[in-house]
Amino acid sequence: MTGAGPGGPAAPFDRAAVRRHRDRAAARVDQVADLLGELAERLLDRLDDTTQRFTAALDLGGRGVVAPLLAARGIGCVSCDLSAPMVARNPRPVVVADEEFLPFAPGSFDLVVASLSLHWINDLPGTLIQLRHALRPGGLLLASLPALGTLGGLRMALTRAEVAVSGGAAPRVAPFPDLSDCAALLQRAGYALPVADVEDVGFSYANPMTLVAELRAAGETNALAERDRRIPPRGLFAAGFADAAGADGRVSVRLRLAVLTGWAPG
Repeated sequence: MTGAGPGGPAAPFDRAAVRRHRDRAAARVDQVADLLGELAERLLDRLDDTTQRFTAALDLGGRGVVAPLLAARGIGCVSCDLSAPMVARNPRPVVVADEEFLPFAPGSFDLVVASLSLHWINDLPGTLIQLRHALRPGGLLLASLPALGTLGGLRMALTRAEVAVSGGAAPRVAPFPDLSDCAALLQRAGYALPVADVEDVGFSYANPMTLVAELRAAGETNALAERDRRIPPRGLFAAGFADAAGADGRVSVRLRLAVLTGWAPG
């Protein structure tokens, strides 16, 4: 989650691939809009814990579901996304911008909402600092992202299957931060009263290829820089899903949703 510097580690994510995946997903994200909306609602419920009234929000990567939820709360917003087709799903005003190089002036917003949109960023501390600068003094950052443990069982099952099929394993699931790392990131980025907690959301699939289709529809296809770009070995997913299946034949997966809140000092 840190960018590459001179002599430093290579960036873990292929940002051009992230953009392509979101471009393609824009045409079919409606397939998972209800799920994305439910997860965004869980995040926005945190607004009920404060008496502060927000009027100018930044919706970062909301995929067309966050802006209407903010409007229903009477909060105006600007929507921003790396993908032009994806951000066009939102009511205006919209901005196409890379989350690692945000174009907003200091003090532009009193609320930033990033619902499941920060986990493909190479320099996450840098983006969090930029978002803090974009907040007015006393403004709130509200963000969610997958935490360590998300898709853990499926990751191990696919790794075992690929080792058995081809003798080695390529990275197919992105690394996720530990919850304690999330709180430290907020503190490092200069937020006041940083809090990171977790919600566990479970899913069960009779046909695990439905999970693959949902990830594609959400723009969550593998964008690791070191991913294997070849066609997966024949039978890999069938073997991996069979390994991951329970006694009832269903594949159960877990989303560990890290919820981050932090205030701009002032």
